Amino acid sequence: MTTAQTAQFHPDGRLRHLLTLEGVPRQTLLHLLDRAGQIRDAAVGRVSRREVLAGTAVCTLFFEPSTRTRSSFQLAAMRLGADVLNFDASTSSTRKGETARDTLKNLEAMGVRGFIVRHPDDGAVAALAAEAGEGTALVNAGDGRNAHPTQGLLDMLTLRQAKGADFSKLKVLIVGDVKHSRVARSDLHALRTLGAGEIRVCGPAELLPGDEVTAGCIVGHDLDAMLEGVDAVMMLRLQRERMEEGLVPSLEAYHARYGLTTQRLRRAAPDAAVLHPGPINRGVEMTDEVADGPQSWVLRQVANGVAVRMAVLEHLLG
Repeated sequence: MTTAQTAQFHPDGRLRHLLTLEGVPRQTLLHLLDRAGQIRDAAVGRVSRREVLAGTAVCTLFFEPSTRTRSSFQLAAMRLGADVLNFDASTSSTRKGETARDTLKNLEAMGVRGFIVRHPDDGAVAALAAEAGEGTALVNAGDGRNAHPTQGLLDMLTLRQAKGADFSKLKVLIVGDVKHSRVARSDLHALRTLGAGEIRVCGPAELLPGDEVTAGCIVGHDLDAMLEGVDAVMMLRLQRERMEEGLVPSLEAYHARYGLTTQRLRRAAPDAAVLHPGPINRGVEMTDEVADGPQSWVLRQVANGVAVRMAVLEHLLG
């Protein structure tokens, strides 16, 4: 097992941290998804659950920029009644040379119990979790290209809402820069654990990972062929820095081969769900007609993010 897999559990098997979905038991995943579904009214502000984390201090410790993830974690913590501290690395003592570990330990000393951490380096959140004191819980909000477990959970919740709870009947296609995507890795871990019937992975050869990531998947480079009959299409953001590395010739060329259009979408099952973790590069990963169309579940994903993150914080800290 990896460091993250072992570090995130108490000796009795309960979750202490949420660092990765790899190795998380099926029943734990189902519990978190069920709980997120149950508290969705509280997530959108219709019902108050502010007693759950009243008096608990939670810090969003972000060493990378974020919009959706950071905002939804803030909302999730506030709707559970937590005292939320927002840490901005660009204006903190990290610019003076303070290490991430020292930042964590100083905030712990002030009484912060929950840390939501985003970091550019693979494994950085697991390393911080290893330094955390008893009673402190960390949630990985994305580390390098390693993992983004709450995005994986909200994607699974959205799939359940779109397609039902029996994943064994589903054909799911993941498209784009899988090689550099922490979202794709967390989605793949969750899909395998939940027993997805068929998982397909599609993208340019330069943007696909090795067999250790895609084990058990059908891998291909022809989007038109890979779309045939799928029940869900999970599009990934094209990270534009890949163009500078020479991995993508141009945005236009990428869209021509891997952009999802209404015409291409007709190859999928008639009621296929379209997902995207955001931000969408419109006209690159998908057209406006698909992003805003009747088969798009993108905004539901965003809404589900608050519910999932409430469920995770409640489970770890409540």
